[in-house]
Amino acid sequence: MLADTHCHLDFENFNQDRESVIDRARQEGLFWILNPGINVSNSRGVVKLADAYPEIYAAVGVHPNDAMHWEESMIDELSELSRHKKVVAIGEIGLDYYRDRTPRDLQRRILRQQLELAAETSLPVIIHLRNRSLEEQSATLDLLTILVEWCSDLLSSNSILVDFPGVLHSFSGNLISANQVLDLNFYIGISGPVTFRKAESTREVAAIIPIEKLLVETDAPFLTPHPHRSKRNEPALVNLVADEISSLRQLPREKIAEVTSENARQLFRW
Repeated sequence: MLADTHCHLDFENFNQDRESVIDRARQEGLFWILNPGINVSNSRGVVKLADAYPEIYAAVGVHPNDAMHWEESMIDELSELSRHKKVVAIGEIGLDYYRDRTPRDLQRRILRQQLELAAETSLPVIIHLRNRSLEEQSATLDLLTILVEWCSDLLSSNSILVDFPGVLHSFSGNLISANQVLDLNFYIGISGPVTFRKAESTREVAAIIPIEKLLVETDAPFLTPHPHRSKRNEPALVNLVADEISSLRQLPREKIAEVTSENARQLFRW
């Protein structure tokens, strides 16, 4: 039994065979699939998709690369969507200094507003983080500053999110930054790049951090794991992520599936 804690089944990449993709996920033992939103309109569609399939759940939010046309009324729309019974998180939100499609100060402001919404709704967050390069870590530094402040406020308000604040999805940072977010009780999402031999930092993180803080995901249709890298990704391939973590940690694959699924259940409360 497995959970794909991050994929985008609503994207047009799946328009021709979405039903078959979901069937293959079921055949591979996926009990839960979490589909985050990237903007308000898309979040509405994600909620509708979750309504149509028992194993699909939704998160609602505005991605930093979709935030250029942010309007203050959007937070109210997200708040309304967050009340739906299949919405289990606020996301995908965060900082992206690689593509820089949205001014950085606006990215930070929108992130803070959506973190406030998460606190108000007691829903964990799904965090996107991308730096300009491996050497230039300003997005990580800015994110940590914001998350430290937010987690301090959660502690002051005795929020249930103190122990389960969220996940840094498709983590690509190093062990140092992983430990910094683990100190805030965040989970680490591991996706397809863990199967790439050159993704040394990701593989080290997946091998070393406490297994109780690991989630597995695909980020489909992106980040397809080896040996399917040139093809479209899909939830069924989360098995390859679990297999690689099993190999790295020298633990039975069934143990990886069991623990990461329980981690997802604790975080998203499904």
